[in-house]
Amino acid sequence: MGLAAPLLLCLTCPVAFGLCAVAAGRSRAWATGLGVAGTIVGATAGLTATVSVLARGRAVTWDAPWSVPSGHLALVLDPLAALFLAPTLLLAATAAVYGSGYLAGADDRRSLGPVWFFFNTLVTSMVWVVLAANAVLFLVAWEVMSLSSYFLVTHDHHQEEVQAAGRTYLIATHLGTLFLFIMFFLMGRAAGSMDFPAFPGVATAEPRLMGWIFLCAVVGFGTKAGFLPLHVWLPEAHPAAPSHVSALMSGVMIKTGIYGILRILTYLGAPAPWWGWLLVAVGLVSGVIGVVLALAQQDLKRLLAYSSIENVGIIALAIGLGVLGVAYRVPALAALGFAGALLHVINHALFKGLLFLGAGAIVHATGTRLLDDLGGLLKRMPRTGALFAVGVVAISALPPLNGFLGELVIYLAIFKGMLALPFPADLPFLFAVPGLALIGGLALACFANGFGTVFLGTPRSERSDHGHDPDLRMVGPMALLAICCLAVGLLGWAVVPRLFTPAVALLTPWPPGEIQAPLALMAAQLRVVSLAGAALLGLIGLLAWFRRTLLGGREVTQHVTWGCGYAAPTPRMQYTSVSFAAPLVKVFHRVVRPRVSAIPPDGLFPDHAAFATQATDLFRQALWVPVLTTIVRATQPLRWIQHGSVRSYVLYIVATLVVLLTWGLEP
Repeated sequence: MGLAAPLLLCLTCPVAFGLCAVAAGRSRAWATGLGVAGTIVGATAGLTATVSVLARGRAVTWDAPWSVPSGHLALVLDPLAALFLAPTLLLAATAAVYGSGYLAGADDRRSLGPVWFFFNTLVTSMVWVVLAANAVLFLVAWEVMSLSSYFLVTHDHHQEEVQAAGRTYLIATHLGTLFLFIMFFLMGRAAGSMDFPAFPGVATAEPRLMGWIFLCAVVGFGTKAGFLPLHVWLPEAHPAAPSHVSALMSGVMIKTGIYGILRILTYLGAPAPWWGWLLVAVGLVSGVIGVVLALAQQDLKRLLAYSSIENVGIIALAIGLGVLGVAYRVPALAALGFAGALLHVINHALFKGLLFLGAGAIVHATGTRLLDDLGGLLKRMPRTGALFAVGVVAISALPPLNGFLGELVIYLAIFKGMLALPFPADLPFLFAVPGLALIGGLALACFANGFGTVFLGTPRSERSDHGHDPDLRMVGPMALLAICCLAVGLLGWAVVPRLFTPAVALLTPWPPGEIQAPLALMAAQLRVVSLAGAALLGLIGLLAWFRRTLLGGREVTQHVTWGCGYAAPTPRMQYTSVSFAAPLVKVFHRVVRPRVSAIPPDGLFPDHAAFATQATDLFRQALWVPVLTTIVRATQPLRWIQHGSVRSYVLYIVATLVVLLTWGLEP
């Protein structure tokens, strides 16, 4: 009961302060202060309970009566939920502080109360989703999360592309929710209850039913997570939303889909091997194609959005490895696979949150997201550039930061599976090694392109020339996330076995003692890597000090970079993001399908020539556009129902209530 009070404060305080922010009216300062305070108070209270559960490894429960049919206000904070709740609350608090500076610099003078209300509602709904122990409560929280994030995505609703992004997001998320309704219906009918504690009874159902439940979970939760080809909303919504909202959505909201899959796996008993193979395949496809599409983008936030698809693919791959470990009764494989997935969930929240906040600082200073309009920002925005570089190193899985540590655990799981399983059960692992290596190499090229185009070279436009670092409200949260990336990379080996063992044990049929042994061995291997990383950082620092000492008493002059013999080099002589990525995009041209428009030079002394290329999302054009177009055409005959008469709408509601009440009468 001691931890119930902080949880209830976490579940109610942000929304209460959000309502107060709305009541503040046109006072932007009061609305911002109340909104940020609500998020920080709620996150602090929630983190208190979360840290306690992770330290003790025991669950906290709370329930209360609810008059909704099949509904029950049942909450459970167990070690698995705590590992998702911790990064959610941490990133929510940092994004809120960042948002206070980001929104303060907006040109429009609209009231900020609604923005902070929906932001705090989104944070609270994600906490409800993670803690819910009843299907009806879960679906209500899931719907609130979807709607509140929709209103945040459409914050700049006067822009046509933002309206289109909002519609795409709303349609996609509700298509995913449809499969969740089917999944919970099947589980509730098999278990005889909609309460999660009754769901383990589903494991006694016939394998075909459990297979259908698993597929509904993959589609329903995978739509929110951004699995290919269910990712259609993600590259549209993230660029449209304010940057601190993009950080929250990409860093933690899409992870509610991952949480849902893992939670359902705890109720379905022994999995069939094809479940693991499916997740491995989805992970590899999402990872490779996601990073290829990211590499081809010219919009910085769209690049980060497609990169989220890549990282969700890596997480799905790791979950698939864990499922195969359970299916083939290999505890070490299951422990390493699930631990790698959980570690990458936390890592991605940290470095993707950092990168989106860094992108927001760039947009805030320059007014553009287009890579080829930027350049030379490292001299004008040194703090932002340094912190963005930390995120780039982390997401590229380079030592000694957290991204490297997380992917190393997944590699250890792959090698364990290759050694422990006979042919043909080891076939997925033979594809996983080159697949994960290819994802890592393409991610490194993608972010070398992004960082180099934005921060290095010379400004490509006047907007870039006027870049400047933001104030402490925006730099501080980025610095905190960068420190967390470094801390996990250097010290993760010391805490992962202890914190992850109870959560991984929930996902496997073995007791925690049998899970702890392979995780302890993994920690010993990670310790060597982390110590080598610390030594590398020390060497870099020593060389930097030595260079500074040598140049301390010398005059340092600057010259124009050699421009191939040109007397007056211009920014147009630099590599663009398109030209940098062109060789790799050409290799994957069947996936990217770039659209090229060109005006070739004409004559000996041409006055004008132009060349432009734009990447195409094959899945969006070939799959989703026809599907959504068909849905719109099929629903056109029903448009007469929506004719703007409030009286008619009230009549619809009354008629629906009468039908439901009549249907619910006792015979």
